Amino acid sequence: MEVLDPPRVRRWARLAADALGRSRAEIDALNVFPVADGDTGTNLHLTMLAAAEAVEALPDDVDRAVVWQTLSYGALVGARGNSGVIVSQALRGLAEVLKDGSDLRAGLVRAASLARDAVARPVDGTVLSVLAAAAGAVRDADGDLADVARRAAREARAALRRTPEQLDVLARSGVVDAGGAGLAIILESLATAVTGDSGDRYEVPAPTSRVSPMTEVGAGYEVMYLLDADDAAVAKLREELDAMGDSLVVVGGDGLWNVHVHVDEAGPAVEAALRVGRPYRIKITYLAGRTHRGDAGRGVVAVAAGDGIAALFEECGAVVVRREPGTRPSLPAMLAAIRQAGGEVAVLPNDEGAEAVATAAAEIAREDGVVVSVLPTRATVQGLAALAVHDPLRRFDDDVVAMTGAAGHTRHGHLAVARGEGVTSVGVCRPGDVLGLIDGDVAVIGRELGEVAVAVVGRMVAGGGELVTLVTGADAPEGLADEVGGRLRATRPDVDLVVYAGEQGGYPLLIGVE
Repeated sequence: MEVLDPPRVRRWARLAADALGRSRAEIDALNVFPVADGDTGTNLHLTMLAAAEAVEALPDDVDRAVVWQTLSYGALVGARGNSGVIVSQALRGLAEVLKDGSDLRAGLVRAASLARDAVARPVDGTVLSVLAAAAGAVRDADGDLADVARRAAREARAALRRTPEQLDVLARSGVVDAGGAGLAIILESLATAVTGDSGDRYEVPAPTSRVSPMTEVGAGYEVMYLLDADDAAVAKLREELDAMGDSLVVVGGDGLWNVHVHVDEAGPAVEAALRVGRPYRIKITYLAGRTHRGDAGRGVVAVAAGDGIAALFEECGAVVVRREPGTRPSLPAMLAAIRQAGGEVAVLPNDEGAEAVATAAAEIAREDGVVVSVLPTRATVQGLAALAVHDPLRRFDDDVVAMTGAAGHTRHGHLAVARGEGVTSVGVCRPGDVLGLIDGDVAVIGRELGEVAVAVVGRMVAGGGELVTLVTGADAPEGLADEVGGRLRATRPDVDLVVYAGEQGGYPLLIGVE
């Protein structure tokens, strides 16, 4: 591959967003600079998630310039926190070069330059240093696109390890820079997208000691907003905000800007923006702590991939977020559902991909004072089991424990039809073969749905179980559930059976064993 074409850009954005989602808590734990508010990993995840969702919403036949511009725009409007805003500017630099060109080296150099220029008072030992080191390592490098991407990722890791030598607060706290750790993951994801080789998953360096008390968050406010303003007017705004506070980052261009600053008083920072343009999406966070909104009401949000499944969850009182099979729900839809559900909300993602979106939405909702817990439900049947024991009269924490326990004691399986030839853990499958999966792994391959369904349920109940739940899909043949039920009654009359019409596409049968 010679250029980062639209499919690779999409893949990179999604890989980076997912990897940051997995590492969010570890990066948050490193966050001691510029303030120890413990949200850098979360902010970077949300920033890249916004960028990924923006490019994934484009049609498949979009040209390269549009996908790069959309990536940059999505990150700009979705950027959160100091590091998120800086990374959004780095993506803008890459987009400027790569929307019409193929030189990743020049793109990284431009990204490092724009990012540093966006920060009013650059500090060594931060995400800026890691980005500059990666760009410097490839500036004059020979080799193809894959070699450049790998070299940038390697140098980012090396530069990250050096950050405690450059910034005293990191050394005293026994951590590397949190923003730099996130950037290393983003560049590692870029190398993966370019080469197609997943390699070893990058591990975030753990703190080597407890964070020093001197890094505790002090009073003051983090102020962020998007701003419509002429480019010429922004220079004056920078001067005003720089005099008011610190951690000032202003990114963007062509009339749209994202502004981030830490100040003692929030009002003047917003008033300064009003004098030069139109600020909106204004977000003000008190750095010494956040208060809970305290809304009355307890609710559950459940993700559903079929009309019947959605109706089941709604009948049980859940706010449902719809998704098509094989897709993720959108972040805005998930956030709206959480806010609708109440002041204390349990979220049932019911899919591994939806879990990352749910976690991101929960972080945003918590800033509004909503108490949110995302339960580790990886399948619809686990969500049904969790909702079955939900009790709104219990203490919220106790309710979450009970629901999590019910989901955890539910093994999940499903049937799928192979679309092509492939190698599985139990042998080769061919187009049209019926695959029976248990807890995400192929366990049975056959030619008939009923035959495979019976085999899968038999294996699942062999390890113990009191209740089998079958959820039939839109393509399930009539009598499939009856065939499984008849065999189950003959072999395990002690096990109860419940059947629901889920109407989901893609999977003729979902199976749960509690």
